[in-house]
Amino acid sequence: MFDAINSFVTTINGWVWGWFMIILLFGTHVFMTIRTGFIQRKTLSKGIKLSVTKDPEAEGEVSQFGALTTALAATIGTGNIIGVGTAIAIGGPGAVLWCWLIGVFGIATKYSESLIAVKYRVKTEDGRMQGGAMWALERGLNMKWLGVTFAVLAGFASFGIGCATQVNAIATVCNENLGLPKWPIGIVVAVLTGIVIFGGIKSIARVCEKLVPFMAIFYVIGCIIILGMNYDFIIPALATIGRLAFTPGSAAGGLVGGGLMIAMKMGAARGLFSNESGMGSAPIAAAAAQTRNPVRQALVSSTGTFWDTVVVCAMTGLVLVTTIMKNPSINADQIENGGVLTSMAFSQIPYLGPIILTLGIISFAYSTILGWAYYGERCVEYFAGSKVMFVYRILYLLVAAIAPIIALDLVWLIADTLNALMAIPNLVAVLLLSNVIVKETKKYINDLDAKDDTPVPVIKD
Repeated sequence: MFDAINSFVTTINGWVWGWFMIILLFGTHVFMTIRTGFIQRKTLSKGIKLSVTKDPEAEGEVSQFGALTTALAATIGTGNIIGVGTAIAIGGPGAVLWCWLIGVFGIATKYSESLIAVKYRVKTEDGRMQGGAMWALERGLNMKWLGVTFAVLAGFASFGIGCATQVNAIATVCNENLGLPKWPIGIVVAVLTGIVIFGGIKSIARVCEKLVPFMAIFYVIGCIIILGMNYDFIIPALATIGRLAFTPGSAAGGLVGGGLMIAMKMGAARGLFSNESGMGSAPIAAAAAQTRNPVRQALVSSTGTFWDTVVVCAMTGLVLVTTIMKNPSINADQIENGGVLTSMAFSQIPYLGPIILTLGIISFAYSTILGWAYYGERCVEYFAGSKVMFVYRILYLLVAAIAPIIALDLVWLIADTLNALMAIPNLVAVLLLSNVIVKETKKYINDLDAKDDTPVPVIKD
């Protein structure tokens, strides 16, 4: 029975993360890039500055930066470290280029989904902001049934992608590098998570505002050190990445590129999984932000894809390719998974390399646990009401506590499949509301300080 279930889920997973999903997501990225007039330019010129600018007079629960770091907490995870390595091992160095391109175009979709999340957000009687694909579908398109579908998929996915697999990663890295037994790690993570999530979005945002910049800078410094050590291979690595992104061929260390189709599929799949643009998760946090108009927060949220994929994933990819080219003894064909490849790269830094990687994985994974706890809460509250939030939190912490000692293969497959399926109703909202997105963009893009006086509806539980 178990084998049959596993086989069925594997088949579904292969389908939803296959060409259908890649074409749907990448097509939406390109479509929204065109419709918004290449909004990526404004993301870099204005979004980054706005992300550290407070807007206290605007309605919302947390600052724009707090909403961004909460979304980044859930987005920047072990996929940035392990996922890129997997893409290179399977798709060759050319996958790095496609991962990067997916991130560049994905900025437009992240902008779009965040804009409608803020525009169609609502407020509870006790002042908590609610928003995301479910509310955009309900209020913007009168498709509550599809909003419920999204919320159910995201709520259940949070236990796997957001919690169990992340805790397991923390327990594994602590066991392998520090010699600590796995089972107590789950209890410690559950306790630390409980202290934060029972304080709601404000508590989660406060922790993420401090944790996310630290973990990202810490990891990027490690990458820069390695690239400094491999400086004479940077140009050859870039040339190899560009060449093998389109044509079959081989490079040093067993690196083999299968050409355009394989490189694109692996790079796109890992890039989409990493930055979550189009999946509808990050806009749930964006809806809680203090912002005077939807475009302002949408620009801030879109910087998340830039930092996640265009910076962190690209640097990881360059680190891995230069490392393999510099060390012929590393045979990419014999690498079991992306984590092993990344460990080899960071081991080049004497003494500190494994420590940087270990702390990076722990902080990336823990931040993902916090971010997805909030996503899950909002989704469960949407389809089941606020009375079940306490139950959800307890279940979330129980999953965290037992994650290090349970087999996660099937859990990962199910959650990964749900994660992909989330994207479909979210993209329906983005595409069908594209005219609204264009209209709002034209209204506010040249006057970001303008205030949207449309009252936020108050809902009853």
